[in-house]
Amino acid sequence: MSKPSSDLPALRDWQPAPPGYKHVVSISLGGSKRNAREEIEVLGQPFVLERLGTDGDARQAAGLFEALDGRVDAFGLGGADLYVLADGQRYTFNNVRKLVAHARQTPVLDGSGLKNTLERHATAQLDAELNWQTQRVLMVSAVDRFGMAEALAVAGADVVYGDLIFGLNLDFPIRSLDALRRAARLLLPPLTTLPQDWFYPTGDKQNESVQGKGTRYYAWADVIAGDTHFAKRYAPHDLSGKTVLTQTITEADRDWMKDRGVARLITTTPRIGSRNFATNVLEAFFVTLSGKREALTPEEYLHYIEQVGFRPEINQLN
Repeated sequence: MSKPSSDLPALRDWQPAPPGYKHVVSISLGGSKRNAREEIEVLGQPFVLERLGTDGDARQAAGLFEALDGRVDAFGLGGADLYVLADGQRYTFNNVRKLVAHARQTPVLDGSGLKNTLERHATAQLDAELNWQTQRVLMVSAVDRFGMAEALAVAGADVVYGDLIFGLNLDFPIRSLDALRRAARLLLPPLTTLPQDWFYPTGDKQNESVQGKGTRYYAWADVIAGDTHFAKRYAPHDLSGKTVLTQTITEADRDWMKDRGVARLITTTPRIGSRNFATNVLEAFFVTLSGKREALTPEEYLHYIEQVGFRPEINQLN
């Protein structure tokens, strides 16, 4: 059961977008300290892009979907995946499907479609800068970013896919795309029946680093790629000289990486205001920009990516 809107802290000072604006709201199971609200204008259309974190409280997240349904143009879903697109198959997390069922009018986008297009495209673009054939890459989680995983393999990078290491705490590195595809076909059907927070950090866990079986793979890698929270969760204190390739970045994340010696931070999209928004926010933004009320095709996403000029952003940190 969702919470009544009067009991939702995120809505106490919430304001709808000004007249004429399109309003995209990401409701996240992640920390509320990462909340943000930015106004931008794209192709003549003003937007409000907003993130509301619930500190891992699924009931609060469900309440927000219900309270804001029909009042905003599109929802993003943060801190969880509704779908995983892996090797041409779509797998649905059952508990997350129940969470977003409270949105009956406003479309909900979790970023999976954009990960499969924008991140694949951005990884290929970065070959000129990084020369992937010379890079050892630790991709902390690949099944939720299969577009990036495939692009790294095609470009010839030496990749360790860390899904079993970091998701299931098994010291079993996956070293080929074929092995990753086999693992996805075998494991995703049963895993999507489990609560996602069993293997993905939500709430306060996003602010804590722990040492585990996979920590030693960071020392081997030149590039740490994938989800920001996964990458931070299991990182050692010393990341001197490393490159991090990710998406969702706040100023606090930049400071964290500087403190640990990260040499270069690359995000697959440019900064908007004070941060790089997550793929769920941007997917909801592109859907709203298109005028549609459902996920776009890969070709449509690439069309709008080119129209707005999104390209990877490279930041030298240390």
